[in-house]
Amino acid sequence: MNDVGFALRTELSAERERLIAAFRQGAPVQRLLGGLCRAVDRLLQRVAREAGLTRHAAIVAVGGYGRGELFPHSDVDILIIPRADCSERQKAAIEDLVGILWDMGLHLGHSVRTVDECRSEAAQDVTILTSMLESRRVAGPPSLYEELARAIVGVLDAQSFFRAKVLEQQQRHTKFQDTPYSLEPNCKESPGGLRDLQVLLWVARAAGLGTSWAELERRRLLTRAELAMLVHNERTLKRIRAWLHIVSGRREDRLVFDVQHAVASAAGIEATATRRASEVLMQRYYWAAKAVSQLNTIVLQNIEERLFPHDAAHTAPVDATLVARNELLDIDDDRALDRDPNALLRAFLTLQRHPELKGMSARLLRAIWHGRNLINGAFRRDPVNRATFLAILQQNRGVLHELRRMNQWSVLGRYLPVFRRIVGQMQHDLFHVYTVDQHILMVVRNLRRFMQAEHAHEYPLCSQLIADFERPWLLLIAALFHDIAKGRGGDHSELGARDARTFCRQHGLSREDTELVVFLVEHHLTMSRVAQKQDIADPAVIERFARLVGSERRLVALYLLTVADIRGTSPRVWNAWKGKLLEDLFLLTRRQLGGEAVPATAELEGRKREALATLRLYGLSETAHEPLWAELDVVYFLRHTAKDIAWHARSLVAHVRTDKPIVRTRLSQVGEGAEVLIYVRDQKDLFARICGYFDSRNLSILDAKIHTTRHGYALDTFVVTDNGRTPHYRALLTQIEHELTEWLAKPAELPQPVKGRLSRHSRHFPISPSVQLQPDERAEHYLLEVVATDRIGLLYAITRVLARHNVNVHTAKILTLGERVEDVFLIDGPILESPRGQLQLEGDLLEALAH
Repeated sequence: MNDVGFALRTELSAERERLIAAFRQGAPVQRLLGGLCRAVDRLLQRVAREAGLTRHAAIVAVGGYGRGELFPHSDVDILIIPRADCSERQKAAIEDLVGILWDMGLHLGHSVRTVDECRSEAAQDVTILTSMLESRRVAGPPSLYEELARAIVGVLDAQSFFRAKVLEQQQRHTKFQDTPYSLEPNCKESPGGLRDLQVLLWVARAAGLGTSWAELERRRLLTRAELAMLVHNERTLKRIRAWLHIVSGRREDRLVFDVQHAVASAAGIEATATRRASEVLMQRYYWAAKAVSQLNTIVLQNIEERLFPHDAAHTAPVDATLVARNELLDIDDDRALDRDPNALLRAFLTLQRHPELKGMSARLLRAIWHGRNLINGAFRRDPVNRATFLAILQQNRGVLHELRRMNQWSVLGRYLPVFRRIVGQMQHDLFHVYTVDQHILMVVRNLRRFMQAEHAHEYPLCSQLIADFERPWLLLIAALFHDIAKGRGGDHSELGARDARTFCRQHGLSREDTELVVFLVEHHLTMSRVAQKQDIADPAVIERFARLVGSERRLVALYLLTVADIRGTSPRVWNAWKGKLLEDLFLLTRRQLGGEAVPATAELEGRKREALATLRLYGLSETAHEPLWAELDVVYFLRHTAKDIAWHARSLVAHVRTDKPIVRTRLSQVGEGAEVLIYVRDQKDLFARICGYFDSRNLSILDAKIHTTRHGYALDTFVVTDNGRTPHYRALLTQIEHELTEWLAKPAELPQPVKGRLSRHSRHFPISPSVQLQPDERAEHYLLEVVATDRIGLLYAITRVLARHNVNVHTAKILTLGERVEDVFLIDGPILESPRGQLQLEGDLLEALAH
């Protein structure tokens, strides 16, 4: 580095220190970020001139640097655009320029591309397109930059860009457990972080709706109050991130425990009589992140409405206040909740009861946000509202989603004031990675997963137990209150039990149910303590614990809550050893109480007994079923009725280890159609090949259950219909058995799908397709959820995409609700190991659903 370079480096360092010193003295954060950016601009311009490149190449700022912001240790992202006729000498000068910038100590992120290369790569990679979208020229010919700008406009499709950025955001949120309340959040990437704000400006810019918050307000994507709230919370997040960089001395965006106190101290935050300075800092962060999450939801919906306008908004009344409009729950005027405050809770229950609605409109969300103060003492005492809240917990679907939505929009804490106290409250221990309120909701999540058959593979024993548990929603009340008294001083279990008793009495629960909930809250830590800290091989320990529990119902409930609680602290806390200890304690205690000594519930054993009774009617011996059943796990028995189990056994007992495909059919036991049983050695793309056969015969798949036996056979059942074309299904049954057996016996390339026609109803009231991909509890597989309008060939179109990406389908739950399809697949495959691969799979699935 020559003298000029050394002087420039010294000048940049001095300017950087001056800006940081001013920030420490209270200068606005934007002055720091903008000042650092301008200092780097000046350096790049001088270095480019010294290198003689300003006539031959353009230096373009991209990413955060392109936005005109640089945090103290952020990378300086630049794009160097040479002219198309760039000489070898000029290329060498560009390489020298990059080396000089590194020598000067810049954290440089650079690429060298011609305009044509930029156009090509931006068209293929949305990340590259995003970085170029907010670019600006720093040095070099303006004509080159203008050519780049025209190229970007040429490849930009606002609708596709919006879908891609929403998918990216969903994936990023999933990575951070869909919560801004992690105890060590990433203030840039976590839900509610700065990235959520950047997404809004990216999609707004792409849609031509504005490049600043003020423009979005002028175009009525934001209200004036929301604009003020957004600017305030953006400033809060930027200040925190700036202090993180300064305190850490490096690029650090995570508010880890190690730096929280130092950041609070540097920011001038002081401790209070009851809270540490770091706790004050974190609560300010959580408040800001929660507000950003709310605004992100509202603004994205508003932009989506502009980008995807509905030809004629179909409005259907749901009740006197709420309406369904464009697949969203909505209201007709902004004062609706003032006239009907009960709708503040009823709206969440309505979403649970109407699966065709995919969320709330921005208008309704705004009304709930502004109407939250209507939830006062009189509101909480209203019997209608108390009944509504209990009904939310008792629904078969959407319980967790709506509780989270209620918490996000400040309704849950308003209705349960004791819950409001722990919103955003830190937990300073070695295992909790969530704030108290988010931990509670994670426990609710775990209990709900025990109740759902598609998650039975995660914790089979818990799924068995809860299937036979009466009024399982009582466990959710216990989950809501088990940690609700943390931070008050004293024993939070005892204090929480008092709160739970008050709640149960106010909401009209029976004495028996009240005592169960109170017992679970008071003793939610007891079972783990006994299992991990006492000798459960000692009969006296088991006897004492059994005496404390008192009944098998309480034991089952406590076991389920304990597993859900431990799993809700941190993904790293639960392990096989803890699981084995708890399970052993459960089984030994159940035996002590006089219950069963084997891990099977009455529900499961009842199905087996009923199936065996049916098999006897067909003359099968008492042991004929055993070779087959030995290869079937708990998940199989949970997912099939006794009649199904008997039919499978009767069809397969003579073919347990056959080398030939077995196909059996019968008339559907529920409604019109045919049931098809397929038993064959598992093979690559099997699920797609089966769906391909049905597609080739124009048969619609109404339901499918996919199962793999312990010895590697696929045992799949389908319900199919030909939509009334065949008057006599028995002829169709014979045809399917013959053709599908031959189809499976002769492997071939997957055929092209048949183009299915949408029904008239579907054309007028289409369902927006959606794809969600989330890891399962054990991080071994992924759950793929697909929602779309039903049509012939839809499932095959999905499975062809999965097969093309070498994705294995382990289980599938196919659900058709009228014109609506909700499919859930348990999958794995190499493409799922990288975020880019997951985005590619999601994008290809959405494309398949749209055609």
